[in-house]
Amino acid sequence: MLPTENRLRRREDFATAVRRGRRAGRPLLVVHLRSGATDPHAPGESAPPTCAGFVVSKAVGGAVVRNKVKRRLRHLIRDRLAALPPGSLVVVRALPGAGDADHAQLARDLDAALQRLLGGGAR
Repeated sequence: MLPTENRLRRREDFATAVRRGRRAGRPLLVVHLRSGATDPHAPGESAPPTCAGFVVSKAVGGAVVRNKVKRRLRHLIRDRLAALPPGSLVVVRALPGAGDADHAQLARDLDAALQRLLGGGAR
C-alpha cells in the first residue's frame, strides 16, 4: 500500500504535475513527472515527500477493473518512489489497454516511462 504521505490528493497537485511536468507515454499508461529538483521554491533539506496520484477513467473498464488497475499501479509506484527526486509529483494515467494488462506489463511500461523521464531511457 502506498503510504499516506506519498499520496497525491489535491486537485491543484494533479494539475501542477500534468501541466508543468514532463510526460512520457507508453502503450498502457502515461506518466507525468513534476520534479521537485526543478521547483525553485522547494527548499533543499526540507523537501516534501514524493507524491503519486493515479487517473483511471471509465475507458479502462468497469469499477472492478479500474480499482484493480489502481491497486496494481499503487503497488508498483511504491517500490519506485526512492528512485524519484524528493518533492516530485507523479501522476500515472492508465490508458484503455491497462485493464487487460497483467502486473508485469504494467511494471514494464511504468519502468520505461520513469526511465525516460529521469533521463536514462530511449523514446
